[in-house]
Amino acid sequence: MPSTSLRNLVKEGLSESTSIATGITRADTVLGGPAKRGLDLAVALIALVLLAPLFLWAALAVKLTSRGPILYGHSRVGHGGRVFKCWKFRSMVINGDDVLGEYLANHQDERNEWLRSRKLRNDPRVTRIGAVLRAYSIDELPQIINVLMGDMSLVGPRPVVRDELAMYGAAANLYLQTRPGITGLWQVSGRSDATYEQRVSYDTLYVQQWSMRQDVAILAKTVPAVISSKGSY
Repeated sequence: MPSTSLRNLVKEGLSESTSIATGITRADTVLGGPAKRGLDLAVALIALVLLAPLFLWAALAVKLTSRGPILYGHSRVGHGGRVFKCWKFRSMVINGDDVLGEYLANHQDERNEWLRSRKLRNDPRVTRIGAVLRAYSIDELPQIINVLMGDMSLVGPRPVVRDELAMYGAAANLYLQTRPGITGLWQVSGRSDATYEQRVSYDTLYVQQWSMRQDVAILAKTVPAVISSKGSY
């Protein structure tokens, strides 16, 4: 990934790192403490080096096949209610919100699917190269930078927007006790094939039963889950 993009990524991420409005309980300590953070830093640094060629390929593929920036940052809720920019390789058209709005207005079944799961099996916003990136979770590689910056963890709940956090109900306080993860129980247990209620259950179970051994096990299961691309769209 070009160095200028990386500098901009870090700069924008730091400026975006604010807290959401009051009304959500804050967590005083982060799940896993220094031990989990140490694992995050060690693995993320190694991954950044080993995956550098894949970063470069993905950046070039996005840049050469569609108009718009290489990276896409979207606000997500992190530990203690802190809002941060969650980075991905751009996999959608630049006017995605307009495309989605028009599509949902004319397709009732897909609108119901979106309201139910916040996902579309056939998303009209996704570019051709974006479909490949998403199938193998390559689009999420820039989140390694989020891990290094302390916004995310390698393993944790799926990062959500504020509107989604309201759907967690009482489980929202458990979500806020940890950093959201690049991977987690949801990602290795069906991914997009899981219902939204199941995703919340996976995130809740992860926090309640957290251990370093569980994090290592999830990381090990992530590789075959990504290669198989099962449940990813």
